[in-house]
Amino acid sequence: MEKIRTWFITGASKGFGLHLVKQLLQAGQNVAATSRDLDALVTAVGFTGSNFLPLQVELGDEDSVGCAIHQTNHAFKGIDVVINNAGYGIGGSIEELSDYETRNSFEINVFGTLNVIRLVMPYMRNQMSGHIINVSSIAGIAPTTGWSVYAATKFSVVGLSEVLALDVAEFGVKVTVVAPGAFRTNFLNVDSINIAQHTISGYTAMHNAQKMLLEKNGKQSGDPEKAATAIIEVANMENPPLYLLLGEDAYDRAMIKLDRLREDFLLNEELSKAMAYNG
Repeated sequence: MEKIRTWFITGASKGFGLHLVKQLLQAGQNVAATSRDLDALVTAVGFTGSNFLPLQVELGDEDSVGCAIHQTNHAFKGIDVVINNAGYGIGGSIEELSDYETRNSFEINVFGTLNVIRLVMPYMRNQMSGHIINVSSIAGIAPTTGWSVYAATKFSVVGLSEVLALDVAEFGVKVTVVAPGAFRTNFLNVDSINIAQHTISGYTAMHNAQKMLLEKNGKQSGDPEKAATAIIEVANMENPPLYLLLGEDAYDRAMIKLDRLREDFLLNEELSKAMAYNG
């Protein structure tokens, strides 16, 4: 990584975000990193050089996001790579999760991402270059039981990324959506995941599956350091992919989903195509 570029990373005080920030700073890159808790971010990163700009940002607040992006552009004279990493898990059936819990999840996982994209695009359009990397999840491609709303938010990130890539191509801006599997981060910790406050006893199979997943906390096979390295590698590609699966589990789940989609589509091919007016 020879060329010095400016990276804007959300959710940077822990997990993938923190690993990304540390690796990039070690490589001499310019890094603007955001968190709700500025002190926690500064302490976690442990770096005070002029190429590090820590920012306290509320991603659901357009003014807060706009101010952070303006500060980044002012400090480093441009923004080359945006990594929308902030987000949290939410478990429960649709029936169990309240409207409040559901909307809060969308506020960060989806609308926070949209705010960053909306407010950084004028800078990228002006410079006719850039790369937007949106961190989704394998749950946004091949979800499992017990995570309905989380899957909905991550499917949204996949969908908006696919269309964004088409919309911004004429400006030289690239888009990648990342779908990680299980990594040994704090994702399953109580401060990073919400479980429905109201539970319904009838959802036995779902609750058992959910419990089994939560018990894997600290035992996940994925190394977040390697994930951060992979994301940086993709960001440095001249022609980066639209999709990046991270982890053998993510790859396997995606391939199973792909086969199932093809099977279901072909099963009803005749019915699907028989919708035109006769004559």
